Amino acid sequence: MATANKICSLGRRIYRFAASVSRVIVLLIMLSGCTANDFNAKVIVWKTYSNSRYGFEFPYPSNWTLLAASENGDGIAFISPQDNSVEIRGWASHQLPNDRESVKKIKSNFQTVQGVSGVLVVEVDRQAGSMTLTLTQSQVKYHLQGRSKSQEFQNYYRLFYYIAQQYRISKF
Repeated sequence: MATANKICSLGRRIYRFAASVSRVIVLLIMLSGCTANDFNAKVIVWKTYSNSRYGFEFPYPSNWTLLAASENGDGIAFISPQDNSVEIRGWASHQLPNDRESVKKIKSNFQTVQGVSGVLVVEVDRQAGSMTLTLTQSQVKYHLQGRSKSQEFQNYYRLFYYIAQQYRISKF
């Protein structure tokens, strides 16, 4: 009986390992399609969203629809005209004292064209994919997020990345 339990336990460990490896492989396959050179920012007609409360701006495709502007003026969201599950959001907030310590622990891995360093996180699960940029300047945290259904994420990755690169802080 003890041998059967050991074999079953080993089988569960192997299954968990294979499942975690398969998730990584799926993500790598999806992102490998994101490096295709089919994205050309020059063929898109751009508008610029500017936030006067926090002093940031970013470009967005001119045919995208305003989804919601926050009542307090901290940000905005746009949706794609082809698929309303694809969105771009930008917002900012004042840092709380506890946030400052956690930010120091996260190393920046991204730099905007303006030269502002931040953290870019890409997450893809079964339902959705997202790219979130977080920049911290003085007492303010700036965020930009692009989201889509996971199976469509590779089609929007380069668009989201370009917009993140163009993100500007006017009070920088």
